[in-house]
Amino acid sequence: MSNPFAWIAEPLDPNEPAKKFFNLNKLGDVRYGRLPFSIRVLLESAIRNCDEFLVKKEDVENILNWNVMQHKSVEVPFNPARVILQDLTGVPAVVDFAAMRDAVKKLGGDPEKINPICPADLVIDHSIQVDFNRRSDSLQKNQELEFERNKERFEFLKWGSQAFQNMRIIPPGSGIVHQVNLEYLARVVFDQNGNYYPDSLVGTDSHTTMIDGLGVLGWGVGGIEAEAVMLGQPISMVLPEVIGYKLMGNPQPLVTSTDLVLTVTKHLRQVGVVGKFVEFFGPGVAQLSIADRATIANMCPEYGATAAFFPVDEVSIKYLTQTGRDEEKIKQIKNYLVAVGMFRDFSNSSQDPDFTQVIELDLHTVVPCCSGPKRPQDKVAVSEMKEDFETCLGAKQGFKGFQIAPNRHDERVKFVHNGCDFELTHGSVVIAAITSCTNTSNPSVMLGAGLLAKKAVDAGLTVKPYIKTSLSPGSGVVTYYLRESGVMPYLAQLGFDVVGYGCMTCIGNSGPLPEPVVEAITQADLVAVGVLSGNRNFEGRIHPNTRANYLASPPLVIAYAIAGTVRIDFEKEPLGVDAKGKKIFLKDIWPTRDEIQAIERQYVIPGMFKEVYQKIETVNESWNALDAPSDKLYTWNPKSTYIKSPPFFENLTLELQPPKSIVDAYVLLNLGDSVTTDHISPAGNIARNSPAARYLTNRGLTPREFNSYGSRRGNDAVMVRGTFANIRLSNKFISKQAPQTIHFPSGETLDVFDAAERYKQAGHSLIVLTGKEYGSGSSRDWAAKGPFLLGIKAILAESYERIHRSNLVGMGVIPLQYLPGEDAETLGLTGRERYTILIPEELAPRMKVQIKLDTGKTFQAIMRFDTDVELTYFHNGGILNYMIRKMTS
Repeated sequence: MSNPFAWIAEPLDPNEPAKKFFNLNKLGDVRYGRLPFSIRVLLESAIRNCDEFLVKKEDVENILNWNVMQHKSVEVPFNPARVILQDLTGVPAVVDFAAMRDAVKKLGGDPEKINPICPADLVIDHSIQVDFNRRSDSLQKNQELEFERNKERFEFLKWGSQAFQNMRIIPPGSGIVHQVNLEYLARVVFDQNGNYYPDSLVGTDSHTTMIDGLGVLGWGVGGIEAEAVMLGQPISMVLPEVIGYKLMGNPQPLVTSTDLVLTVTKHLRQVGVVGKFVEFFGPGVAQLSIADRATIANMCPEYGATAAFFPVDEVSIKYLTQTGRDEEKIKQIKNYLVAVGMFRDFSNSSQDPDFTQVIELDLHTVVPCCSGPKRPQDKVAVSEMKEDFETCLGAKQGFKGFQIAPNRHDERVKFVHNGCDFELTHGSVVIAAITSCTNTSNPSVMLGAGLLAKKAVDAGLTVKPYIKTSLSPGSGVVTYYLRESGVMPYLAQLGFDVVGYGCMTCIGNSGPLPEPVVEAITQADLVAVGVLSGNRNFEGRIHPNTRANYLASPPLVIAYAIAGTVRIDFEKEPLGVDAKGKKIFLKDIWPTRDEIQAIERQYVIPGMFKEVYQKIETVNESWNALDAPSDKLYTWNPKSTYIKSPPFFENLTLELQPPKSIVDAYVLLNLGDSVTTDHISPAGNIARNSPAARYLTNRGLTPREFNSYGSRRGNDAVMVRGTFANIRLSNKFISKQAPQTIHFPSGETLDVFDAAERYKQAGHSLIVLTGKEYGSGSSRDWAAKGPFLLGIKAILAESYERIHRSNLVGMGVIPLQYLPGEDAETLGLTGRERYTILIPEELAPRMKVQIKLDTGKTFQAIMRFDTDVELTYFHNGGILNYMIRKMTS
């Protein structure tokens, strides 16, 4: 059907009548001017895509009526302009696409219908590890190992880029997906198929929100949902509330963007913004560079919002010029956004739209800080770090506690490293990493780190050689300006050589620590520390031997590396002494904002961005040399341990099956609050005593060849064995942290996979009991696929992280939620009962269902299918089954 809003389309430039835009001002509706800028993007998409089938006039009216409808859980469709993927989530997406082509062919359809309709960019950034550091050839060695370990995966991705239309692959060694997106991939405004429209996206990584800092609306979704978008499906979403976050004042001279984002993260966690948009406004926004804004937007998942939007303003336009974008396109971008009413002047309060709620922050109140030791929202002022860590040491085991006996707090362990004597104690820094697009995209903090390194070296300060230091920039531009500004040699002298272009330490690819360090930590059960400029520090994520991990700005990472401990008060204790015996304090080497801005103006220039990005798709010779098959259907290699056809579609028929109740299910795991996707489906090392290790050993691999779980997401046999395999998993059924559970029929304590297999062989269904914020952390489709393959039919939780709930729905796993005021404790659930969940034939969004226990107890829970579309997916056994049936019919 033709678009009922076609009448508002008009040329942007009278000299180019064929290029049109939907002029929302022509609606003549006063409500449009009151909408938050982020909601205007949703409205434009709905109007442009209105076909009275997937997108209806009623949807447009609901969005226009946001002020009323935001509180009514109304469902609206959204068609993002594009999709972005990284390789850990991208490989399983391409595997699913390949398997879907096979399934469509088997059901009698045309397999080439399975093809991205929506443009997709996949950036390979999650595979490289810090195997080598503190060497002049660390970068080369790490990249060689990356290709050695991942050749098969990379060949498969190269096949995908050739077999599927509309899919572009950015090769390894190019940078981190969100920084490459910010500096290069972002269009801000699309000029396609005769239309101008706002750039927008979803991504298979929760930190996709970083692009919101440039005024491009984007957020993370599950890999499964992203695949549906790539196939042309709109996202079905509940029209969100929008929290207005008003920034005022000026930051203090010593404060960095990292300090600001950690402050915002804690603040918004306390406010409660889960499932909501946050839109920034106020005169303080104009004080922030795009890199500053992107840092704040990047950590949106850590404060729980769906998006963290900074509308486009003059600062955004200047950034596009600085990063080498085409001048003619920049002019079109501004003209379009002004014409459509989406260009912002933060100094003009008359432009301020309506918000659900307004929260304020005075930038002058922000102080230097870190976050940790186990969660990104646990902000600690740098002035309180020493005291806070020492309190955590003795506190009860938890997010802010390690339960170390008081008489052990000053325990020291001596060890020998490279022929020299050293000692470790609680709080000793063993990893110091300048890493992650959160901060490496920001020239001010990177150059600040470089200037601090120069002053430290000039003062004679050093970093102990056993500390694993590394610098992993998010793009080649960073190396370019660090080198040109002359600070790179000083960073290298302190051990911060470039070790690779990728996420690395931030996602747990920190590589091995020196063996004597590991032995010393293990011997005394020390709480050793990692300090990193990343966005996540959940327990067990960064490295198995760093129980405490702190997020910090790049300059602070270097400062703590020099100190060698977090048990230091920088205001009162020196970092060291110079050649003359003078004490050197942190304030003596901390660069001023004027110093940083002067060097940034001189060395961060458009020519650098143009030179790096014009050759980004061809510069990697190892990638160019890869030989990939050209067939449209993938030829699966039965011997492969990386790429395997998944079993999701083996029994798929064209006919729908009615939903069935879950009868007499056992509880596989009884978990607490804040179970992250790292706990459910770890991305890091494969432990040598794990079910996945046994599988790989039986296939003839040695431990050196295991690689990481993240790198093996294209093989369901490895990933199902890695489900709930995190060594820090806390299961109430057993008395210690371990990836184990009790198999109740036998009473044996087994690895989670082995227990699930026994239940499956006996024909028993499984569920999981858990607490608040289940599935928080990284967007990870295997955190839903893995439980599905273990035989888990439902999760019963107090609350869910947004993306993870969506992923469970996408796999046909039922997300159940306790009624308000109820939980396992108030209901007296032990997890040793057997559960029957009654699923009626007629289902409605968020309906209550009856749960009966074998003890005779009965209670109700909310079935968290939030929209009719999600119920459709459930009836089909998941979103991918739905798409296959749709493409075959």
